[in-house]
Amino acid sequence: MAKAKTDLPPARLNIAVLTVSDKRTAADDTAGDYLHEQLLTAGHHCLQRAISPDNLYELRRVLSNWICDDQLHVIITNGGTGFSHNKSTIAAVSPLLDHSIRGFGELFRQLSYAQVGSAALQSDALAGTANGKFIFCLPGSPKACQLAWESILHEQLNSTYRPCNFASHFVA
Repeated sequence: MAKAKTDLPPARLNIAVLTVSDKRTAADDTAGDYLHEQLLTAGHHCLQRAISPDNLYELRRVLSNWICDDQLHVIITNGGTGFSHNKSTIAAVSPLLDHSIRGFGELFRQLSYAQVGSAALQSDALAGTANGKFIFCLPGSPKACQLAWESILHEQLNSTYRPCNFASHFVA
């Protein structure tokens, strides 16, 4: 795994974090708190943060507004990707995507399998682009967000990570 650095400083991306939950509040949004902390530690800006009920149309409203925000580079959602009767995240996000990043969900489930075994099948983690922004949909568990951040997103949102990364798409 190549990790050669460039001479340029890392790009500071503008990121939004959306927690999808019918139960979480700002006081107990542990997965959202974790992602927010990691973004700041990595030198990025968290320009937007919200909690939305697991409602298809409310999610599309929030996401559509963020997708149209010229200041944002990345949107990270957590929650609403598991195997249940009322999950809405993937159904809300999929039609908004211009392109999907096919390997993201597969890689996340492979990494998750090492931690939780066959329960990894129940995650619909996905990623794609919309209006020039990267969108990553993660499960709502803090451990799943940690796995995604440490194993995929931290490197891919770092413009100095080699051989390639998503962040370099925003470097002038």
